[in-house]
Amino acid sequence: MGSTAATSGAKLETLDRVVIRFAGDSGDGMQLAGTQFTATTALVGNDLATFPDYPAEIRAPAGTLPGVSGFQINFSSEDIFTPGDAPDVLVAMNPAALKVNLRDLKPGATIIANVDGFRENDLAKAGYQTNPLEDGSLAGFQVIPVEMTRLTRTALKETGLPQRTADRCKNFFALGLMYSLYSRPMEPTLRWIEKRFARNPEIARANQLALKAGYAYGEASELFPSHYVVPPARLEPGTYRNISGNSALALGLVAATQKAGGRMVLGAYPITPASDVLHELSQLKNFGVVTFQAEDEIGAIGAALGASFAGSIGVTVTSGPGMALKTEFLNLAVMVELPLVVVDIQRAGPSTGMPTKTEQADLFLALFGRPSDSPCIVLAARSPADCFETAYEAVRLAVRHMTPVVLLSDLSIGAGAEPWRLPRIEDLPDIPVEFRTDPDGFLPYARDPRTLARPWAIPGTPGLEHRVGGLEKSDGAGHVSYDPLNHERMTRLRTEKIARVAEDIPPAEPFGDDDARLLVLGWGGTYGAIAGAVRRARAEGRRVAHVHLRYLSPFPGNLGEILDRFDRVLLPENNLGQLALVVQGRFARPVIPLNKVQGRPFREQEILERILELA
Repeated sequence: MGSTAATSGAKLETLDRVVIRFAGDSGDGMQLAGTQFTATTALVGNDLATFPDYPAEIRAPAGTLPGVSGFQINFSSEDIFTPGDAPDVLVAMNPAALKVNLRDLKPGATIIANVDGFRENDLAKAGYQTNPLEDGSLAGFQVIPVEMTRLTRTALKETGLPQRTADRCKNFFALGLMYSLYSRPMEPTLRWIEKRFARNPEIARANQLALKAGYAYGEASELFPSHYVVPPARLEPGTYRNISGNSALALGLVAATQKAGGRMVLGAYPITPASDVLHELSQLKNFGVVTFQAEDEIGAIGAALGASFAGSIGVTVTSGPGMALKTEFLNLAVMVELPLVVVDIQRAGPSTGMPTKTEQADLFLALFGRPSDSPCIVLAARSPADCFETAYEAVRLAVRHMTPVVLLSDLSIGAGAEPWRLPRIEDLPDIPVEFRTDPDGFLPYARDPRTLARPWAIPGTPGLEHRVGGLEKSDGAGHVSYDPLNHERMTRLRTEKIARVAEDIPPAEPFGDDDARLLVLGWGGTYGAIAGAVRRARAEGRRVAHVHLRYLSPFPGNLGEILDRFDRVLLPENNLGQLALVVQGRFARPVIPLNKVQGRPFREQEILERILELA
């Protein structure tokens, strides 16, 4: 860290990284402020990771603890993996926001509080007997009181807007203040406001005035003795955009459809946190995408499977409760052996659970949640940007092996964001699609000798009439069969077909020390925390390695050999040990679980502490 004199008279300090959390009532616009800060930070060139946290209730009582909405961003001049363990700065718009987030702050963290939101009734709603800004309870922090509401009203007085409307602009005042303190430009957000509120120029002007007022206050106020600069990160050359996991997933599906030269049909029913994928894809109809919002989850997957039968790439997207409803049609997709991509963006359960909190506890559901021996491919994305590649791979495998693929993401990945380097279209793997057209010797369940995939025959093709359905089919001909030996053969063929997918996926690659005796194994959204913890442990001289799995069914062919090279295997999961149980059963070796089911992702420090105990 270095420091120089700032033009405003404040000291200008250079930081390697900063973690900021915006928090307020669900109507305070904290998600919008965080999203705009993120977009601007991406343009500046920092590496970043974000984590939005919002209440489950659409309109929780204003000013209460359940109604608090937050947005955290970790931005850095170095490579980073997570939204940060603990905020350096908390922007708290009211007492409830302070109370909910106080436990997460670093010792000595900065709290920028909207003092106008700390009235007596606001304190009572949050359960405070006295004002924490005045009673000394925040002595361990740097508290900076700012009259955000009053200053916003003053800045907008000339607009003549009603006071209630003007007060809604205070999130942009807070955003402008943070732009000033961390040397971010206002221009990208000013342009965004103009475009976003083009049909309501009065509101556009009010938000722009509030943003500028917050920036000016940060520059002029003596409450801020220092301003800060976080230099751009040294990223791999290329064209980047800031992207959320759900957006990357949607683009991966579209790119795969384009490469396959076909059409994608998405059948979906709105559900948190998966609805964004439906929203994204509904805007991409010019790229061979058809979106269908069904009456329920069952209708959604039924439409997707029907589209696959008709020669399109069928996709459905949901979360845990929706997966439970889709089980019967997913089971049918296994039986009729058609390509289908089922996306599960996991959230905390069971049942409705905590729909706006993250978890990765649907692994058993993805692997085994169907009647009988009913195997399918299961993949897991590890980060927002990785959702593109994983979605693309899901389509490739589904088409090549004529089988459903379950793609697991989670709320922290889907709603989180990070820089994504745009791939070159010519570098993406080919996805050849071959429809059977020759009726000579056609059998609907004849199999490719290498993959065991059956032919994809579109209904209506002359001479290729065949039946599909949930009843067991005879080997080859596809007629309904109750023969016991045929049923066993077909069951084993379907199982072997999935096993052979291991020949079509890359081997697992350990990262870290070749002579390490401790392996940290992970999957899905734990990647960032594990990768960061392993890097910190190695920096402290501990010998440790890390393997992160994208392919969960089947496993990479070399996974057993890798596990045998280590004395201990630590497996962090945001569940009660689902992959640990599967790995122990599959490879007959003990695994040390590290489990967390709090609706929150792991922090690097939590995993690091366990590594240091074991390494």
